[in-house]
Amino acid sequence: MAVFKNFFAMLARMKYINRWGLMRNTITENIAEHSLDTAVLAHGLAVIGNTYFGKNLDEERTAVLALFHDTTEIITGDLPTPIKYFAPEIKVAYKNVEAAAGNKLLKALPREMRPVYQPIIHGEDDEKELWKYVKAADKLSALIKCVEERRMGNMDFEQAYDATLKAIKDMNMPEVDYFLETFLPAYSLTLDEQSK
Repeated sequence: MAVFKNFFAMLARMKYINRWGLMRNTITENIAEHSLDTAVLAHGLAVIGNTYFGKNLDEERTAVLALFHDTTEIITGDLPTPIKYFAPEIKVAYKNVEAAAGNKLLKALPREMRPVYQPIIHGEDDEKELWKYVKAADKLSALIKCVEERRMGNMDFEQAYDATLKAIKDMNMPEVDYFLETFLPAYSLTLDEQSK
C-alpha cells in the first residue's frame, strides 16, 4: 500500500493565504507571491553584498531560505504584524506555534528528505548571517507593497510605509541602503517610465 506524503501539496496552498489582512488592499498579495518577491530581493541583497561590500555570501542559498521563509503560514495563516508584536507573550506564543507548524510540515516529508528541509524551515544558527538578509528582503518586500499601494492612491499604507522604512533603516545594512538608493525609486514609476 502506497504512503502518500503531502509536503509539496501543502506548499502549493501558499497561493491561498492572503497577506495584509487588516489593511484595505487595492492589489491582493498571497504568501506564494510574497515568497517569490522575497527570494528575488534576498538574492539581490546577497549579490550587492558580494559585489560592493566585500562579502562572501551564498547567494543561491539565501534565495532558497527566503523562498521557504513563510511556509509555516500555510498552517498558521498570516498573523498581521500589529497583532504578532502587540505583547511579548503573543510574540513568544506565536514563535512556538510557528515551530509546531514547521514540525508538522517536516513530518509531511519522507524521513530521508527531512534533513535537507529542516534548516530551511526552522532556520539554523550556522546560517544566521543569511537569515539576516532574508529578514531584510522580507521588510523590503513589505516596503515595496506600501509603495505600490500608495501609488494607487491607497492612503491606508502611509503609516505602514513609514514604520517599515524606519525598521529597514534601523537594520544598518549597507546592502539595504544601496538597494533603497539605487533600486527602490523605480517602483514608483509607471511601466512606460521604467521602459525608457
